[in-house]
Amino acid sequence: MVEIGRAIVSIDVFKAHFLCDLLRCKGGCCIEGDSGAPLTEDEAALIEASYPVFKKYLPEQHIRAIEEMGFSLIDSDGDRVTPLYNSLQCAYTCTDENGILKCGIEKAYTEGEITFRKPISCHLFPIRITSYKRFDAVNYQKLVVCQPGRECGESAKLPLYIFLKEPLIRKYGEEWYKELEIASEYLKTTS
Repeated sequence: MVEIGRAIVSIDVFKAHFLCDLLRCKGGCCIEGDSGAPLTEDEAALIEASYPVFKKYLPEQHIRAIEEMGFSLIDSDGDRVTPLYNSLQCAYTCTDENGILKCGIEKAYTEGEITFRKPISCHLFPIRITSYKRFDAVNYQKLVVCQPGRECGESAKLPLYIFLKEPLIRKYGEEWYKELEIASEYLKTTS
């Protein structure tokens, strides 16, 4: 583990290689798991406020699920999460012409219609952050559905922390990320 600011970063974040291969996984991370994507209270409010804009990108059955369950809910662990369609798939997803699950929120963002990209937990995946009172645990969540991403990352020799540079900076800032890079260089000399 490496401590940077309030974050305790798992060595796996430095050593694992990763590069999403959406043509093979089809966005399976939007289905995988016991509940919806983790949300902060601020993100839940942003989703609710942006919903009228990005709703047009969602399938009708997802819209019905959201309107029945709400824009966010509390799961069995007591965490705020996105609602699921059919108790399985994030209700904020849509399918593109290649059969890949995409985020309807992010689609509106990339079209310049809203300023909120998507929940940070989704942007950071397969890194998962668990916040405790005194620190954040920053871990790599290795799921079977992401095997294509591991293979693609290994082929490209792309470390996970570099693949997720943008969301890590979004979460912790530029200075924090520079410290992460320094830590990575140090770990290379001690391995």
